[in-house]
Amino acid sequence: MHIYGLTGGIASGKSTVSRQLERLGCPIIDADLISRQVVEPDTAAWRAIIGTFGVQVLNDDRTINRPLLGSMIFSDDEKRHTLNAITHPYIQYRMLWLLLKYFILGKSFVVLVTPLLFESSRFLKFMKMVIVVNCTEEQQLERLMSRDGLTEEEAMKRISSQMPLSTKCRRAQFVIDNTGERGQAEQQALHLFNNMKRMSLFCGLYKWICAALVLTLVIFYAVYF
Repeated sequence: MHIYGLTGGIASGKSTVSRQLERLGCPIIDADLISRQVVEPDTAAWRAIIGTFGVQVLNDDRTINRPLLGSMIFSDDEKRHTLNAITHPYIQYRMLWLLLKYFILGKSFVVLVTPLLFESSRFLKFMKMVIVVNCTEEQQLERLMSRDGLTEEEAMKRISSQMPLSTKCRRAQFVIDNTGERGQAEQQALHLFNNMKRMSLFCGLYKWICAALVLTLVIFYAVYF
């Protein structure tokens, strides 16, 4: 099974691309979605966050107040690293479990969507290809302020906390340009999906050919020797 990494910067358009790939039938493992699941009330990560940051980070329904917690960690590097140390092991465990599930189900490829693929680097060595969704910093800033209701200063802190998109693009094998209309990024996602299908088909045929050759040699050996 091929594993493709889809990454980018905050508000660069990863969700737009991953949703398009999912509509096309691509198995998706979304780190952002998992990061919400592992901190649901009464989970181990939830208890660790409350023990570290206090009950003030809770909403009335006992869920994590993500905007409040975000404002705390993006203004303090030490707190951000502390939160990552709490949540990342649970997120990575869930990712590995889902990868195993898709492998057992016989999927030929899966896309792992994570904003910190290069920063954490743990999964990089398993990637068949890394895809980066790119846009300008000005677009990131505008989209983030509009989406999350942040001030310019708050949005810049979040953008600056990640590796620059230009660096990620240089390290990627495939870049999706999300500086234009949404439809353009979706068309590039379609092209990417078709490429992934072709590569998985080729590798599948190659494995069958190799297996057939091995079986032929075994039969030949059994008959003539």
